Amino acid sequence: MAERLTRADKARHTRLRMIRAAERLFTERGWAATTVDEIARSAHVGVQTVYFTFGNKRALLKEVLDTAVAGDADPVATLERSWARELLAEPDPATQLRLQAAGARRILQRAAPVLEVVRGAAAAEPELAELWQASLRQRHTVQLRFARALEAKTSAGLRDGHDAASAADIAMALLGPETYGLLVNGRGWTPGRWQQWAADCLVRQLLP
Repeated sequence: MAERLTRADKARHTRLRMIRAAERLFTERGWAATTVDEIARSAHVGVQTVYFTFGNKRALLKEVLDTAVAGDADPVATLERSWARELLAEPDPATQLRLQAAGARRILQRAAPVLEVVRGAAAAEPELAELWQASLRQRHTVQLRFARALEAKTSAGLRDGHDAASAADIAMALLGPETYGLLVNGRGWTPGRWQQWAADCLVRQLLP
């Protein structure tokens, strides 16, 4: 006999269904052209269920973004994820940088379209501008933690006098959705080619 879902399980499944429906509509139609009514219909729920669960359309987009970045709806911070812990524990600096590029590829394959929705809408929507800035701050926090770990693993220091702060800036530029979107979506690179290029650039730019 199939195991019955608890009320909490049903609520989680419904929440995820709304997030997935919103992600599809936001990335296909854009922020302005997507309505809460359409999201509700696509998720097979009432409009009030969407508002009760998320509060408003902006909060729903934030949930969509967070879920796309994480790959799931679990409330686990990026630096607590297994791939990030493995990267931080890796003793070899070059291998750490290649793990960073691999982690960025996995995230961007999921999240780059949603990040583009947020970035595009930020120019016209002050609340989404703040969401975009919050995303940038979060990315910087993660890359700075990685850069400090990298710096500690290089006895001779980073290349050309770079410190953790400038290393984090370089990683943000190379591993960001802007560069990924330009090369993968704009120029037809495969995600694997982008990952290899990004990893090689990080090694050449940062290691002696």
